[in-house]
Amino acid sequence: MPRTGPVTKDTTTIALGLAQIRIGSSSSLIGQIQPKLAAAASMGALANTKFSGNAEYFKLFSGYPLLEDASYPLRESAMMEVGFKEITPKNFALARGLDPAGYTQAHYGQIPLGTLSTPAYVRMESVYTYPDGTNTMTIIFPRAQVTATIEMEFAEEEPAAVAVAIEAKRADSEVTGGHVVWDAKPLGVVIWNDGSTLTTTSTTTTTTAA
Repeated sequence: MPRTGPVTKDTTTIALGLAQIRIGSSSSLIGQIQPKLAAAASMGALANTKFSGNAEYFKLFSGYPLLEDASYPLRESAMMEVGFKEITPKNFALARGLDPAGYTQAHYGQIPLGTLSTPAYVRMESVYTYPDGTNTMTIIFPRAQVTATIEMEFAEEEPAAVAVAIEAKRADSEVTGGHVVWDAKPLGVVIWNDGSTLTTTSTTTTTTAA
Protein backbone atom coordinates (compact mmCIF):
# COMPACT_ATOMS: atom_id res chain seq x y z
CA MET A 1 0.00 0.00 0.00
CA PRO A 2 1.23 3.58 -0.62
CA ARG A 3 2.84 5.42 2.27
CA THR A 4 0.93 8.29 3.82
CA GLY A 5 1.68 11.12 6.22
CA PRO A 6 4.73 13.39 6.32
CA VAL A 7 7.24 11.22 4.45
CA THR A 8 10.79 12.58 4.36
CA LYS A 9 11.57 14.36 1.07
CA ASP A 10 15.30 14.97 1.57
CA THR A 11 17.22 13.27 4.38
CA THR A 12 20.08 15.78 4.10
CA THR A 13 17.84 18.57 5.43
CA ILE A 14 17.19 16.99 8.85
CA ALA A 15 18.77 18.97 11.70
CA LEU A 16 20.38 16.84 14.42
CA GLY A 17 22.95 18.05 16.91
CA LEU A 18 24.12 21.44 18.16
CA ALA A 19 25.37 24.51 16.34
CA GLN A 20 28.84 25.94 16.90
CA ILE A 21 28.64 29.47 18.33
CA ARG A 22 31.40 31.83 17.21
CA ILE A 23 31.91 35.26 18.73
CA GLY A 24 33.97 38.08 17.22
CA SER A 25 34.27 41.81 16.76
CA SER A 26 31.15 43.61 15.59
CA SER A 27 32.85 46.88 14.64
CA SER A 28 35.66 45.42 12.52
CA LEU A 29 33.37 43.00 10.67
CA ILE A 30 30.21 45.12 10.40
CA GLY A 31 30.51 45.43 6.61
CA GLN A 32 30.70 41.67 6.10
CA ILE A 33 27.52 39.84 5.16
CA GLN A 34 29.15 36.45 4.67
CA PRO A 35 30.32 34.14 7.48
CA LYS A 36 33.78 35.38 8.50
CA LEU A 37 34.58 33.91 11.91
CA ALA A 38 36.84 30.88 12.04
CA ALA A 39 36.35 27.84 14.27
CA ALA A 40 38.95 29.30 16.64
CA ALA A 41 36.33 31.93 17.61
CA SER A 42 34.02 29.20 18.94
CA MET A 43 32.73 29.34 22.52
CA GLY A 44 33.63 25.66 22.80
CA ALA A 45 31.49 22.82 24.15
CA LEU A 46 27.81 23.65 24.58
CA ALA A 47 24.87 22.08 26.38
CA ASN A 48 22.23 23.56 24.07
CA THR A 49 21.73 25.98 21.18
CA LYS A 50 18.29 27.41 20.44
CA PHE A 51 17.34 30.04 17.87
CA SER A 52 14.20 32.12 18.40
CA GLY A 53 12.78 34.50 15.83
CA ASN A 54 10.03 36.30 17.69
CA ALA A 55 7.28 38.28 15.97
CA GLU A 56 4.22 40.03 17.36
CA TYR A 57 1.18 40.95 15.27
CA PHE A 58 -1.93 43.09 15.62
CA LYS A 59 -5.01 41.17 14.53
CA LEU A 60 -7.91 43.09 13.01
CA PHE A 61 -11.44 41.78 13.65
CA SER A 62 -14.73 43.16 12.42
CA GLY A 63 -18.42 42.34 12.23
CA TYR A 64 -20.68 40.45 14.54
CA PRO A 65 -19.73 37.92 15.54
CA LEU A 66 -16.16 39.18 15.18
CA LEU A 67 -14.17 37.48 12.43
CA GLU A 68 -10.48 37.97 11.74
CA ASP A 69 -9.71 40.19 8.74
CA ALA A 70 -5.95 40.66 8.74
CA SER A 71 -2.70 40.56 10.69
CA TYR A 72 -0.25 43.47 10.82
CA PRO A 73 3.34 43.18 12.13
CA LEU A 74 4.14 45.12 15.30
CA ARG A 75 7.64 44.09 16.33
CA GLU A 76 10.35 41.53 15.62
CA SER A 77 13.36 40.22 17.51
CA ALA A 78 15.88 37.41 17.14
CA MET A 79 17.84 35.57 19.78
CA MET A 80 20.16 32.61 20.24
CA GLU A 81 19.99 30.85 23.60
CA VAL A 82 23.18 29.03 24.53
CA GLY A 83 24.42 27.01 27.48
CA PHE A 84 28.21 26.99 27.52
CA LYS A 85 30.19 24.30 29.33
CA GLU A 86 33.69 25.77 29.07
CA ILE A 87 33.91 28.07 32.10
CA THR A 88 36.69 30.38 30.93
CA PRO A 89 37.31 34.08 31.62
CA LYS A 90 36.39 34.80 27.99
CA ASN A 91 33.02 33.04 28.12
CA PHE A 92 32.27 34.42 31.59
CA ALA A 93 33.09 37.94 30.39
CA LEU A 94 30.72 37.46 27.46
CA ALA A 95 27.97 36.38 29.85
CA ARG A 96 28.58 39.52 31.90
CA GLY A 97 28.16 41.69 28.82
CA LEU A 98 31.86 42.54 28.61
CA ASP A 99 34.00 42.63 25.48
CA PRO A 100 35.57 39.15 25.51
CA ALA A 101 38.41 40.07 23.16
CA GLY A 102 40.86 40.86 25.97
CA TYR A 103 40.53 37.46 27.64
CA THR A 104 42.85 35.01 25.94
CA GLN A 105 43.85 32.51 28.66
CA ALA A 106 41.71 29.54 29.67
CA HIS A 107 42.66 29.70 33.37
CA TYR A 108 43.90 33.25 33.93
CA GLY A 109 41.96 36.49 34.28
CA GLN A 110 39.58 38.47 36.47
CA ILE A 111 35.91 39.35 36.02
CA PRO A 112 34.64 42.16 38.29
CA LEU A 113 31.27 41.76 40.01
CA GLY A 114 28.90 44.55 40.96
CA THR A 115 29.83 46.64 37.91
CA LEU A 116 27.03 45.97 35.41
CA SER A 117 26.93 48.29 32.40
CA THR A 118 25.49 48.29 28.89
CA PRO A 119 26.50 45.00 27.24
CA ALA A 120 29.22 45.26 24.59
CA TYR A 121 28.30 44.72 20.96
CA VAL A 122 29.66 41.53 19.41
CA ARG A 123 29.25 39.59 16.20
CA MET A 124 27.73 36.14 16.50
CA GLU A 125 27.85 33.44 13.88
CA SER A 126 25.95 30.25 14.68
CA VAL A 127 27.33 27.60 12.34
CA TYR A 128 25.20 24.48 12.12
CA THR A 129 26.56 21.57 10.07
CA TYR A 130 23.98 19.03 8.93
CA PRO A 131 24.65 15.33 9.68
CA ASP A 132 25.99 14.77 6.16
CA GLY A 133 29.00 16.89 7.15
CA THR A 134 28.74 19.08 4.03
CA ASN A 135 25.69 21.30 4.15
CA THR A 136 25.62 24.18 6.63
CA MET A 137 23.22 26.77 7.97
CA THR A 138 24.79 29.90 9.44
CA ILE A 139 22.89 32.48 11.45
CA ILE A 140 24.67 35.83 11.61
CA PHE A 141 23.92 38.56 14.14
CA PRO A 142 26.30 41.34 13.00
CA ARG A 143 25.56 43.50 16.04
CA ALA A 144 24.44 41.57 19.10
CA GLN A 145 24.40 41.95 22.87
CA VAL A 146 24.60 39.19 25.45
CA THR A 147 22.42 39.12 28.55
CA ALA A 148 22.35 36.55 31.33
CA THR A 149 21.51 35.88 34.94
CA ILE A 150 24.58 33.79 35.60
CA GLU A 151 24.00 30.49 37.37
CA MET A 152 26.72 27.85 37.65
CA GLU A 153 25.46 24.66 39.21
CA PHE A 154 28.29 22.30 40.11
CA ALA A 155 27.27 18.64 40.22
CA GLU A 156 29.08 15.35 40.84
CA GLU A 157 28.57 13.81 37.43
CA GLU A 158 27.34 16.60 35.14
CA PRO A 159 29.34 19.59 33.85
CA ALA A 160 28.14 23.05 34.75
CA ALA A 161 26.47 24.93 31.89
CA VAL A 162 25.90 28.70 31.96
CA ALA A 163 22.85 29.91 30.05
CA VAL A 164 23.15 33.14 28.06
CA ALA A 165 20.93 34.92 25.56
CA ILE A 166 22.63 36.40 22.50
CA GLU A 167 20.22 39.05 21.24
CA ALA A 168 20.33 40.52 17.75
CA LYS A 169 20.28 44.33 17.59
CA ARG A 170 19.84 46.63 14.61
CA ALA A 171 22.87 46.80 12.34
CA ASP A 172 21.53 48.97 9.51
CA SER A 173 23.08 52.27 8.43
CA GLU A 174 20.66 54.39 10.45
CA VAL A 175 22.10 53.24 13.78
CA THR A 176 25.52 54.17 15.14
CA GLY A 177 27.83 51.22 14.59
CA GLY A 178 25.73 49.82 11.75
CA HIS A 179 26.41 49.51 8.03
CA VAL A 180 24.49 49.96 4.77
CA VAL A 181 24.92 46.27 3.83
CA TRP A 182 22.43 45.41 6.57
CA ASP A 183 19.72 47.89 5.54
CA ALA A 184 17.57 45.14 4.00
CA LYS A 185 18.23 42.72 6.88
CA PRO A 186 18.81 44.89 9.97
CA LEU A 187 18.86 42.08 12.56
CA GLY A 188 21.05 39.72 10.55
CA VAL A 189 20.69 36.86 8.11
CA VAL A 190 20.39 33.08 7.83
CA ILE A 191 22.60 31.57 5.11
CA TRP A 192 22.46 28.01 3.79
CA ASN A 193 25.47 26.63 1.94
CA ASP A 194 25.86 23.27 0.19
CA GLY A 195 29.64 23.34 0.48
CA SER A 196 30.27 25.57 -2.52
CA THR A 197 31.80 29.04 -2.23
CA LEU A 198 29.35 31.81 -1.35
CA THR A 199 29.16 34.42 -4.10
CA THR A 200 27.64 37.26 -2.07
CA THR A 201 30.04 40.18 -1.83
CA SER A 202 30.57 42.80 0.85
CA THR A 203 31.97 46.29 0.89
CA THR A 204 34.94 45.75 3.19
CA THR A 205 37.90 43.45 3.30
CA THR A 206 38.08 40.43 5.58
CA THR A 207 39.28 41.14 9.10
CA THR A 208 40.57 38.55 11.53
CA ALA A 209 38.11 38.09 14.38
CA ALA A 210 39.06 39.03 17.91
